[in-house]
Amino acid sequence: MKEPGTNGDTMGKLKKQLSDNLFPRFRRRLAGVDALPQLALLGLLSGVVTGGVILLFRFAIEWPLSHFLPAGNAENFEALHWLTRGALPLAGALLLGLLLNQLVSRDRKVGVVHVMERLNYHQGYIPLRSAIIQFITGVTTVITGQSAGREGPAVHLGATFSSLMGQYMRLPNNSIRTLVACGCAAAISASFNTPIAGVIFAMEVVMMEYTIAGFTPIILAAVTSAIITQAVYGAEPAFSVPALTMNSLLEIPWIIAMAIVIGVAAAGFIHLLSWASRYQHHSILLRLGAAGLLMVPFAILIPEVMGIGYDTVTGAIYGQIGFWLLLGVGVGKLLITALTIGLGMPSGIIGPTLFIGATLGGALGLIGAAVAPTAASSVGFYAMLGMGAMMGAVLQAPLAALMALMELTRNPNIILPAMLIITTSSLVTSEVFGKKSVFLTMLQNQGLSYHNSPIVQALRRASVGALMDRSVTRTDREITLSAARKLLKNEPKWLVVEGNNGPTAVLPSADLARFLEHLKKRAAEDDRPMPEVIDLMEMPANRRDIAPIQYQATLEEALDQFESSQAQALYVQRQVAPMIQRIYGVVLKSDIESYYQYRRS
Repeated sequence: MKEPGTNGDTMGKLKKQLSDNLFPRFRRRLAGVDALPQLALLGLLSGVVTGGVILLFRFAIEWPLSHFLPAGNAENFEALHWLTRGALPLAGALLLGLLLNQLVSRDRKVGVVHVMERLNYHQGYIPLRSAIIQFITGVTTVITGQSAGREGPAVHLGATFSSLMGQYMRLPNNSIRTLVACGCAAAISASFNTPIAGVIFAMEVVMMEYTIAGFTPIILAAVTSAIITQAVYGAEPAFSVPALTMNSLLEIPWIIAMAIVIGVAAAGFIHLLSWASRYQHHSILLRLGAAGLLMVPFAILIPEVMGIGYDTVTGAIYGQIGFWLLLGVGVGKLLITALTIGLGMPSGIIGPTLFIGATLGGALGLIGAAVAPTAASSVGFYAMLGMGAMMGAVLQAPLAALMALMELTRNPNIILPAMLIITTSSLVTSEVFGKKSVFLTMLQNQGLSYHNSPIVQALRRASVGALMDRSVTRTDREITLSAARKLLKNEPKWLVVEGNNGPTAVLPSADLARFLEHLKKRAAEDDRPMPEVIDLMEMPANRRDIAPIQYQATLEEALDQFESSQAQALYVQRQVAPMIQRIYGVVLKSDIESYYQYRRS
């Protein structure tokens, strides 16, 4: 018969063993760039967490809309009375303005731009507070009929909860950055049911780099989140797309002409958004109030621009909307989305770019059909090409746009024309008009930049834990001869000398060994007594000034610490208890330089 408490004691011991042995080894492996099994596990966890969060986010949007809008259609804003259509977005904008006005400016930042900022300036650490604010504002913008998308907020939520998972597990910062990318990919995958596009979006738009080690966890995150959402919403993609083919190669000149038009539209969208953002110095309540007022005439006259608008996209794909309505809706969506987001409306951008591309592409397709009815393909074919072209040009992400089209249509016949129109429109926007990605433009408007040079990318992929010399021992400045011999008995490479306010210097233990030999030899030759106490800061040694660096820090952070502190060495520490920091190793600047040279060769 078991004694009472035996099972509990066993579980407690097991948890302690996991905490003391398994997790430190897990973190240590993640400090390097080749921890593929560990990163794969993190990718799976990120996909599960993000999939669940996106389901909750979509439910929070769709449930109230399906009860509030006529016929139980969550996108049926057009059926509302015109007074209601005008009042709803204005009231929502004022409500959002009052809410955000209570927050400091740093807490108002949401969306993909905020994720990129946290990656670039904070190593991917995103606070829970920002996710709560994004959830509330993301839901409010859609259900109050703003010209909004749900994918941008979804990316923020996926990145935040994946980051929080890494922070909770106290993982190295390079792993947290990978987790943020996993969350972004999983969010796009769950929103559109397009796992490949999610992977490419995370690496091309957010991370702006491609790594072999990064692909595996990001792919697993995207696939896992897609499986979770498919279990609830089914296996169909976000849009119902008929079989689409290009009828004739004679359409190529018209496709190029479409690319030019959409490239101009994308440049206009980015320019208008940037122009509206110059009013950032005004009160957020005033700016959102102005955005709400601007939305009123659009909501009354062109109600299709309200909300996500995927029903209008589907109508454009199936050729159910006339030319003038397609053109008016497309131009209206472009104008109101750029203006309101530039004024500070916390809306998503990805969904509206697809809407604008589909409507403008459909309108251009109708022109092509009128000019050459026997050669032109279906209106849906041109609408889908317009979606990809607008997304690729606005985000400056041609590969992500191409993958999204392939997965949405599930038709390889669209690859050739899609590649042509996406690359051409992206070139028109970037090279003819000199426009960067809309996200980089928004960062620049905030006075921020995004560093993605090869050197910076290489230094961000590894943590100091992968490079530090772990053979260290802490010691007081003044030690006895017996204490000195005891230190050397363990054969450490470095001695970290403690001062009144923490470590003050580091020196090679070999210097202490040489000094002891010198004292012994001098005592034998001159018959001098050996000193009782040795001052490690006064004896001859190659001492180095030191500064602290956290165990989770990347090599980029370590290099920044070298520059700011002018230290000659960094001691790597981590908090193991309140007010207690444990030193794990020492890093020299030459170690980082050698590491980069090795990885580059």
